[in-house]
Amino acid sequence: MAPILDERSLEFISRDPAQTRRLGARLGRLARGGQVICLEGVLGAGKTVLAQGIGAGWGAVTPLASPTFVLAREHRRPTGAQRLIHLDLYRLRDAQEAWSLGVQDWMEDPQAVVVVEWPERALEILPAERLWVRLELTDETQRRLLFTANGDSYRAMLREFRRDAFGV
Repeated sequence: MAPILDERSLEFISRDPAQTRRLGARLGRLARGGQVICLEGVLGAGKTVLAQGIGAGWGAVTPLASPTFVLAREHRRPTGAQRLIHLDLYRLRDAQEAWSLGVQDWMEDPQAVVVVEWPERALEILPAERLWVRLELTDETQRRLLFTANGDSYRAMLREFRRDAFGV
Protein backbone atom coordinates (compact mmCIF):
# COMPACT_ATOMS: atom_id res chain seq x y z
CA MET A 1 0.00 0.00 0.00
CA ALA A 2 1.29 3.43 -0.84
CA PRO A 3 1.19 6.23 1.68
CA ILE A 4 -0.69 9.31 0.59
CA LEU A 5 1.62 12.27 1.13
CA ASP A 6 -0.91 15.01 0.26
CA GLU A 7 -3.41 15.83 -2.48
CA ARG A 8 -0.69 16.52 -5.04
CA SER A 9 1.74 13.68 -4.32
CA LEU A 10 1.84 9.92 -3.97
CA GLU A 11 4.68 7.56 -3.10
CA PHE A 12 4.84 3.92 -4.16
CA ILE A 13 7.42 1.13 -3.88
CA SER A 14 7.45 -1.12 -6.94
CA ARG A 15 8.89 -4.56 -6.29
CA ASP A 16 9.83 -5.44 -9.88
CA PRO A 17 9.65 -4.21 -13.49
CA ALA A 18 6.35 -5.99 -14.12
CA GLN A 19 4.73 -4.09 -11.25
CA THR A 20 6.19 -0.81 -12.54
CA ARG A 21 4.78 -1.57 -16.00
CA ARG A 22 1.33 -2.38 -14.53
CA LEU A 23 1.36 0.85 -12.56
CA GLY A 24 2.22 2.70 -15.77
CA ALA A 25 -0.67 1.00 -17.56
CA ARG A 26 -3.09 2.26 -14.91
CA LEU A 27 -1.72 5.77 -15.39
CA GLY A 28 -1.86 5.44 -19.18
CA ARG A 29 -5.57 4.61 -19.08
CA LEU A 30 -6.13 8.04 -17.50
CA ALA A 31 -4.01 9.99 -20.01
CA ARG A 32 -5.88 12.44 -22.20
CA GLY A 33 -4.65 14.77 -24.89
CA GLY A 34 -2.72 17.84 -23.85
CA GLN A 35 -0.94 16.19 -20.94
CA VAL A 36 2.77 16.06 -20.11
CA ILE A 37 4.12 13.27 -17.92
CA CYS A 38 7.75 13.71 -16.85
CA LEU A 39 9.86 10.74 -15.77
CA GLU A 40 12.99 11.56 -13.78
CA GLY A 41 15.59 9.08 -12.55
CA VAL A 42 19.11 7.79 -13.02
CA LEU A 43 20.03 5.30 -15.73
CA GLY A 44 18.31 2.01 -14.95
CA ALA A 45 15.72 3.52 -12.61
CA GLY A 46 12.81 2.21 -14.69
CA LYS A 47 11.74 5.27 -16.68
CA THR A 48 11.33 3.36 -19.94
CA VAL A 49 9.55 0.47 -18.18
CA LEU A 50 7.04 2.92 -16.70
CA ALA A 51 6.68 4.62 -20.10
CA GLN A 52 5.99 1.23 -21.72
CA GLY A 53 3.18 0.67 -19.24
CA ILE A 54 1.78 4.15 -19.90
CA GLY A 55 1.78 3.43 -23.64
CA ALA A 56 0.08 0.06 -23.20
CA GLY A 57 -2.59 1.51 -20.89
CA TRP A 58 -3.15 4.45 -23.24
CA GLY A 59 -3.74 2.02 -26.10
CA ALA A 60 -0.69 2.49 -28.32
CA VAL A 61 -0.70 -0.01 -31.18
CA THR A 62 3.10 -0.24 -31.10
CA PRO A 63 5.11 -0.97 -27.95
CA LEU A 64 7.15 1.89 -26.56
CA ALA A 65 10.91 1.53 -26.91
CA SER A 66 13.52 3.91 -25.62
CA PRO A 67 13.85 6.88 -28.01
CA THR A 68 17.33 7.81 -26.70
CA PHE A 69 18.99 7.87 -30.11
CA VAL A 70 16.08 9.38 -32.05
CA LEU A 71 14.81 11.85 -29.40
CA ALA A 72 11.14 11.07 -30.02
CA ARG A 73 8.83 8.29 -31.10
CA GLU A 74 5.21 8.87 -31.99
CA HIS A 75 2.56 6.28 -31.16
CA ARG A 76 -1.08 6.07 -32.21
CA ARG A 77 -4.18 4.24 -31.11
CA PRO A 78 -6.10 2.03 -33.55
CA THR A 79 -8.65 4.84 -33.98
CA GLY A 80 -8.80 8.56 -33.32
CA ALA A 81 -6.52 11.54 -33.82
CA GLN A 82 -4.75 11.41 -30.48
CA ARG A 83 -1.11 10.46 -30.33
CA LEU A 84 1.40 9.67 -27.65
CA ILE A 85 4.83 11.24 -28.02
CA HIS A 86 7.61 9.47 -26.10
CA LEU A 87 10.57 11.83 -25.67
CA ASP A 88 14.01 11.10 -24.31
CA LEU A 89 16.04 14.26 -23.66
CA TYR A 90 19.15 12.46 -22.36
CA ARG A 91 21.31 13.41 -25.35
CA LEU A 92 20.36 17.10 -25.31
CA ARG A 93 22.83 19.63 -23.99
CA ASP A 94 20.28 22.18 -22.79
CA ALA A 95 16.75 23.54 -23.11
CA GLN A 96 17.74 25.71 -26.10
CA GLU A 97 18.55 22.58 -28.09
CA ALA A 98 15.15 21.12 -27.20
CA TRP A 99 13.51 24.40 -28.20
CA SER A 100 15.27 24.39 -31.59
CA LEU A 101 14.05 20.84 -32.24
CA GLY A 102 10.42 21.87 -31.67
CA VAL A 103 9.86 19.80 -28.52
CA GLN A 104 7.66 22.49 -27.03
CA ASP A 105 5.22 22.20 -29.95
CA TRP A 106 4.45 18.62 -28.97
CA MET A 107 3.87 19.67 -25.36
CA GLU A 108 1.36 22.29 -26.46
CA ASP A 109 -0.59 19.94 -28.75
CA PRO A 110 -4.06 19.28 -27.26
CA GLN A 111 -4.20 15.97 -29.17
CA ALA A 112 -0.94 14.64 -27.73
CA VAL A 113 0.02 12.90 -24.52
CA VAL A 114 3.73 13.58 -24.05
CA VAL A 115 5.85 11.26 -21.91
CA VAL A 116 9.28 12.78 -21.25
CA GLU A 117 12.31 10.88 -20.00
CA TRP A 118 15.14 13.05 -18.62
CA PRO A 119 12.89 16.15 -18.37
CA GLU A 120 15.42 17.90 -16.11
CA ARG A 121 17.58 18.46 -19.22
CA ALA A 122 15.08 21.04 -20.50
CA LEU A 123 13.15 22.37 -17.50
CA GLU A 124 12.76 25.80 -19.08
CA ILE A 125 10.54 24.52 -21.89
CA LEU A 126 8.31 22.28 -19.76
CA PRO A 127 4.84 23.52 -18.96
CA ALA A 128 4.32 24.60 -15.35
CA GLU A 129 1.38 22.20 -15.14
CA ARG A 130 2.49 18.59 -15.49
CA LEU A 131 2.73 15.25 -13.75
CA TRP A 132 6.25 14.57 -12.48
CA VAL A 133 7.31 11.03 -11.57
CA ARG A 134 10.64 10.57 -9.84
CA LEU A 135 11.98 7.00 -9.91
CA GLU A 136 14.68 5.99 -7.45
CA LEU A 137 16.59 2.74 -7.09
CA THR A 138 16.06 1.09 -3.72
CA ASP A 139 17.76 -2.20 -4.62
CA GLU A 140 18.35 -4.37 -7.71
CA THR A 141 14.64 -4.83 -8.46
CA GLN A 142 12.72 -2.38 -6.25
CA ARG A 143 12.00 1.21 -7.19
CA ARG A 144 10.53 4.10 -5.24
CA LEU A 145 8.16 6.19 -7.37
CA LEU A 146 7.14 9.63 -6.22
CA PHE A 147 4.29 11.17 -8.23
CA THR A 148 3.83 14.95 -8.00
CA ALA A 149 0.92 16.72 -9.70
CA ASN A 150 1.40 20.35 -10.70
CA GLY A 151 -1.90 21.96 -11.68
CA ASP A 152 -5.58 21.26 -11.08
CA SER A 153 -6.03 18.81 -13.97
CA TYR A 154 -3.00 16.81 -12.83
CA ARG A 155 -4.21 16.75 -9.21
CA ALA A 156 -7.51 15.36 -10.52
CA MET A 157 -5.58 12.80 -12.58
CA LEU A 158 -3.55 11.78 -9.53
CA ARG A 159 -6.72 11.45 -7.41
CA GLU A 160 -8.24 9.17 -10.06
CA PHE A 161 -4.97 7.22 -10.37
CA ARG A 162 -4.80 6.77 -6.57
CA ARG A 163 -8.41 5.55 -6.50
CA ASP A 164 -7.92 3.19 -9.46
CA ALA A 165 -4.59 1.76 -8.31
CA PHE A 166 -5.09 1.64 -4.55
CA GLY A 167 -8.80 2.06 -3.87
CA VAL A 168 -8.30 5.20 -1.76
